Amino acid sequence: MPMKDVADRGLVLLGCGKMGSAMLAGWLADGLPPSSVWVIDPNPSDWLRAQGVHLNATLPERPAIVLIAVKPQMMTEALPVLTPMGGGGTLFISVAAGTPIAAYEAVLGAGSPIVRAMPNTPAAIGKGITALVGNATAGQGDLALAEALLSAVGQTVQLADEAQMDAVTGVSGSGPAYVFHLIETLAAAGVAQGLPPELAMTLAKATVAGAGALAEAAEDDPAQLRVNVTSPNGTTQAALEVLMDEQDGFPALLNRAVAAATARSKELSGG
Repeated sequence: MPMKDVADRGLVLLGCGKMGSAMLAGWLADGLPPSSVWVIDPNPSDWLRAQGVHLNATLPERPAIVLIAVKPQMMTEALPVLTPMGGGGTLFISVAAGTPIAAYEAVLGAGSPIVRAMPNTPAAIGKGITALVGNATAGQGDLALAEALLSAVGQTVQLADEAQMDAVTGVSGSGPAYVFHLIETLAAAGVAQGLPPELAMTLAKATVAGAGALAEAAEDDPAQLRVNVTSPNGTTQAALEVLMDEQDGFPALLNRAVAAATARSKELSGG
């Protein structure tokens, strides 16, 4: 039982901000004993202090897992602490954006199993989706263990290779911000048509959240769900003729937006 191994040998969490806290809360709720967790964080929250984990204490020599959740700019000072644990036996999982597997291998050695993961912010409420990819040393068992840990904050998918991570960043990593902006602009458009701001925002939030939940739950794909809602020559069709315009509707706009995020992700990770 892989999680028993984690409980027996220990899990080290490097960085416990919003993402680290969400994951830790999920693991503890799933029954991982607090005594099996070591957290390194320079500014621990009151919540973290109250969990009964080992906080900024001496680390075990050969933990089952080291999960790296520090901000990318703190990586250079954080990683050397982990160098002695490299070389196999300990699985390293990184949820830090923009740091490629090669950067970890340079510090830990290529013989260390390393899984790079890209969660997104809805993980904070257990509604995230995380894309994972392992290095050559990480076997299926390592990936399965990484998936088990990250499923504490939502769904998981495995990538064919690390090169796909930049596009994942453009779609699901940065994507929640696109949806938040859709809510903002949908509410503002309602105000422009005469609705009070608070009512427009309530309608916009509930509409986007409800449509997303329906898209996940329904057997039909989103294209069919769109057709189902669109009566011939009705109100929805009038709006969709604007939104689906090939030149300046959603197709061209989102294509440009995701391409821009993907290109920036490549730049940031030195790709």
